[in-house]
Formats: sequence, structure tokens, C-alpha cells
Amino acid sequence: MRPAAVLVALVERAGGPQVLLTRRTEALRHHAGQIAFPGGRIEADDADPVAAALREAQEEVGLAAALSSPLGYLDPFVTITGFHVFPVVASVAGGFVPVPDPGEVAEAFEVPLGFLLDPGNVHSLEVDFQGRRRHVLEFRYGGHRIWGATAAMLVNFRHRLEQVP
Repeated sequence: MRPAAVLVALVERAGGPQVLLTRRTEALRHHAGQIAFPGGRIEADDADPVAAALREAQEEVGLAAALSSPLGYLDPFVTITGFHVFPVVASVAGGFVPVPDPGEVAEAFEVPLGFLLDPGNVHSLEVDFQGRRRHVLEFRYGGHRIWGATAAMLVNFRHRLEQVP
């Protein structure tokens, strides 16, 4: 398993919190063209998964650490492609404007948190991956297909919020 961290960035906007997502470029070796949170491998220089997630968000979408306040972790997630992912939830100041790195990110966009927390907006489906049938989750928003690990982490986020008294 390769350790990785992603930033579940909750951007404060006038209409309510938005979740920052990216569409990865087609040229990337892993997960090309897929919708994902900013993130990537945890490097030896990273103090912890929070540092890795913030570093990756800076590299991929220009998010300065000063605009972000880490809030905690979601449950770790193991992908079918061999990554052990630590999702870091953070509040991001409303003035943030993403500046995608064209070498990694084809597009950065936001989805209302309320949409992602509504159980009616997530669907189950089965896909074939490396000759095996897999159960995956999927959201559809604004022409984007948010599925697989990203969708599963978003559902985990909803489940965690449902446990808060």
C-alpha cells in the first residue's frame, strides 16, 4: 500500500459551503481524467497526512496553507489501485480562487456540500475492474461523474456527520 492524503476542502461561499474537487489530466499515470480531491502520495518530507494534503493542494490548485484550517480526518480508505488514503477535512476561506496546475489538474470546480450530503444524490453501481466485479458509489453533478474512492469518502463524511450529536 502506498500512503496518500487528500484534502476534503470545505470552501466558505455566500450560498453555503462548497466541496472543492478536481478533474485530473488525461496524461497522469494514476486515475487519469477522474474526479478527485486535491491530494497525492505522502512524501518523506511531510510531517503527517495533514502536511501532505496541504502540500498537494498547494501544488495542484494553488491553495495557500494560510487560507486553510484543518478540522480532522475521515476514515482511512484503501483504493483498489493500492493507495492507503488519509482524507483530511479542512475549512477554506471564501476568498480562495483555485489556480489549477495544468500538468496535473484539467479543471477545479466546487459542489455544494448540501448536495453531497443528501443520500438521494448518491447511487450504487457495479463495474468490472481487472476481471472482478466491484460495487462502487457515484454522484452526478454539473456534467461530472464523481465516483469510486472520492464518492466513498464523501459518503463516509456524511456518515461521520450523522454521528455528531
